[in-house]
Amino acid sequence: MKLTPEFRLKVVEILKEVRTRYGGSDSAFAKQWGINGSIWSRMKNGETEGVLKDAQWLNIGRELNVVMNQRKWNMARTEVFDAIKSDVEFCQSNAKGMLLVDDCAIGKTFTAKYLSKTMHNCFYIDASQCKTKNLFIRAMAKAIGLDQNGRIADIKANIKYYLRMLENPVLIIDEAGDLEYTAFLELKEFWNATEGVCGWYLMGADGLKAKMERGISWKKVGYRELLSRYSDKYMKIVPSDRNERMSFYKKMIHDVLAVNIKDKNKLNSLVNKCLATDANGDIGGLRRAETLLILHDV
Repeated sequence: MKLTPEFRLKVVEILKEVRTRYGGSDSAFAKQWGINGSIWSRMKNGETEGVLKDAQWLNIGRELNVVMNQRKWNMARTEVFDAIKSDVEFCQSNAKGMLLVDDCAIGKTFTAKYLSKTMHNCFYIDASQCKTKNLFIRAMAKAIGLDQNGRIADIKANIKYYLRMLENPVLIIDEAGDLEYTAFLELKEFWNATEGVCGWYLMGADGLKAKMERGISWKKVGYRELLSRYSDKYMKIVPSDRNERMSFYKKMIHDVLAVNIKDKNKLNSLVNKCLATDANGDIGGLRRAETLLILHDV
């Protein structure tokens, strides 16, 4: 695959926009994206040929959702989006922690990634990609723009110090239920080290709640204390009542499809197909909606 100059310029354009919402140095910002500081300076000045390997361009483009010749998934202001945005803003403004446990395929990850690119000093970590303690710590360092290489103790100390130095940082930990026990305990340590200066927002599905409740019932070290630091409750957006859930999903799917579908005449038909339940009675979510858009080429 040959990358076009237009693709590279688009990546740099979006990187410049993201940079305006990062409170650290140019060098630290560049490290977030695996770019050398001097290379980033050249890129800002319009130099794109030969400064990065194609694999790096592709990786950064994927992270930034740079799309040239394929369907772009447009953002919709759903109830899920607004609720998560409000929660994350609260955590950031007040240096608090919250824990969201909710259904799959309702747009949690999409929203979190969007916020990390549009809010000042908001950082996103996908815990499903860094389940162990060391991988999680290194991923956190990379997310906030620090060197992820070296001794773990030094990296941790640098993370704590840097988060205390930044203006109102907030970290979103997605798929938090995937973290191994020792990695999970790091959340308490980082919270303690940044209390009053950094916001934390954990997200997950049923597995996260089950992990927390199991740890608390077995009196495992850290779980009770961690829940206490994250507002002592599990936040939820999707209603529990069956009829209310159906109405909620119908509006959410309609809102998302409405800004992504080309043939508006097929909107209601696709919404109804998404709402069809499976063998377990579960309602189809946004992943099914995206699949149907592709299958029906609408």
